[in-house]
Amino acid sequence: MRRSAEKPLRWINLGGFKDERGENSEPQVSDDTDLELLDAYSRAVIRVVDTVGPAVVSISLGDRSSGSVSEQPGAGSGVVIAPDGYILTNHHVVQNAKKVHVTLTDGTSLSATVVGKDAATDLAVIRADTSYLASSTLGDSSRLRVGQVVIAMGNPLGFQSTVTTGVISALGRAMRSVKGRLIENIIQHTAPLNPGNSGGPLVNSMGQVSGINTAIIAMAQGIGFAISANTAKWVVSQLLTHGRVRRGYLGIAGQQRPLHRRWIRYYQLSRENVVEVVSIEPGAPAQKAGMRVGDYIVAVNGQAVESVDDLHRFLTDWPIGKSVNLTAIRKKKRMEFVVVPVEAKVH
Repeated sequence: MRRSAEKPLRWINLGGFKDERGENSEPQVSDDTDLELLDAYSRAVIRVVDTVGPAVVSISLGDRSSGSVSEQPGAGSGVVIAPDGYILTNHHVVQNAKKVHVTLTDGTSLSATVVGKDAATDLAVIRADTSYLASSTLGDSSRLRVGQVVIAMGNPLGFQSTVTTGVISALGRAMRSVKGRLIENIIQHTAPLNPGNSGGPLVNSMGQVSGINTAIIAMAQGIGFAISANTAKWVVSQLLTHGRVRRGYLGIAGQQRPLHRRWIRYYQLSRENVVEVVSIEPGAPAQKAGMRVGDYIVAVNGQAVESVDDLHRFLTDWPIGKSVNLTAIRKKKRMEFVVVPVEAKVH
């Protein structure tokens, strides 16, 4: 299509472009546009705070009747996930709780009981003695994107109903729980957190809870972490059904060990590392199946494994009591073991 000679082509100046005179020019944005963008951002944050804020609670531990209520340490935050008093928080907030109290945004104080907790994911569910509470919704954390705006809510250092904002810095992080298990799909973000934010929600611009804030790095700035909402959904369903998270147990302790390349080629393995069995609990499923210390586990149900985390990941999803085929190498001989996982003991 031929351009009209009467109207010269005008480039939108975003930097690096030339105007119709062939001269470089900087992008121009009016003050009104800046204000409109800031106002839209502010309205979005306010809308989220108005929607989710009433569902955020402060958690304290101790006996109010004797006046011994612990605000710090041991205090934290939580978010109501069902109107009949179910509240999601961190395991480390209530792990040693004998008495739990929650304070709503209107100042109402309520007694609560621990429904279930899971140290492996640092999540817990408590229930306040009430009904008809304002509640929030757990969103789909798989839809999050790096750079997305998020809002953190909680009660840092005892300051009630504090709101901070930031962006998602990274997705798919992993960190160790106090039990040594790998917590996967951790959300890293820049919304400022302080002690007391633990257990509070990380919310997207649609007012959905995308994660549960769990940790900060001391002396660092702009680095906070949250357990993903999708992990929380699975844990909550387990805690409400069983009062605990049920995981399979083989009764072995292992460590990652590199395998000689000659063995990798000989056995046609897809990984360079294996799991060396360093101890077996007497009477455990692995011992009953005939496994020994020194065996190298290379696959489970035909799926290659090279770390204890791989085994944990498999057993988390595998039904307890259903047999598993473990492939191992013992003194250069490939062996197959049929192991029936039992439920891991909760300490």
